[in-house]
Amino acid sequence: MIDTHCHLADETFASDLEAVIDRAKDAGIERALVILEAGNQEEAAQAGRIESLWPGVRFSIGVHPHQAHQFADDPERAATVVREQCAATPSARAVGEIGLDYHYDYSPRDVQHAVFRAQVRLARELHWPVVIHTREADEDTIAILREEGGGELRGVLHCFTGTDALADAGLALGFYISLAGILTFPKAESLRQTARRVPLDRLLVETDSPFLAPVPYRGKRNEPAYVARVVATLAEMHQAPVDELARRTTSNFHTLFRP
Repeated sequence: MIDTHCHLADETFASDLEAVIDRAKDAGIERALVILEAGNQEEAAQAGRIESLWPGVRFSIGVHPHQAHQFADDPERAATVVREQCAATPSARAVGEIGLDYHYDYSPRDVQHAVFRAQVRLARELHWPVVIHTREADEDTIAILREEGGGELRGVLHCFTGTDALADAGLALGFYISLAGILTFPKAESLRQTARRVPLDRLLVETDSPFLAPVPYRGKRNEPAYVARVVATLAEMHQAPVDELARRTTSNFHTLFRP
């Protein structure tokens, strides 16, 4: 199994990082894709520690829409910061998480758009996949991916909680759909119904830890080991062996991120 989206460089894990990684390995998690905030020196330093403890990890680096306002004067500078940090991080494999967030609107929407577009263009230049965050901005997110992707862009809609329409649009672009612990919540039946629409060869699993711990850990800090609960839920939904879902989603990770 692979946790395809986690924030292990977050300060939440600083005090017990080694134990968290040990638990992941004990749970059968072979590697993780760790998300780094571009330009965050504390996370960059922690990334080195993570890699020393877990050489199988890979990284994705990007400017989140919440931080887009930092580049309001020059949105292209966001892409420059990402480019430079990716070049300095040999285990980096993707640009992200990037996208749009209209729920919190921590950054002006026009600035979010410009920073998002700049990073999509960078991903195309690098021939790297993108890790997409979209919240209450689905139409604009898909429009920018279509306009800037040029039919060449690969990527994933991370921590998917969207509609059938968003899933269909993402799949039509060739994107993968990544499911997190929300899939296990009792009231998430509509999400489970949408997830059943996604072909097995386009599914990924993640924790988005330290956020959104699955049942039965809900309310606690999430961590990569718990991605096993997402895999088990998917297996139950598809009436398939857990090992088969683990194999499928692992293969999908390798296809997309080419680790």
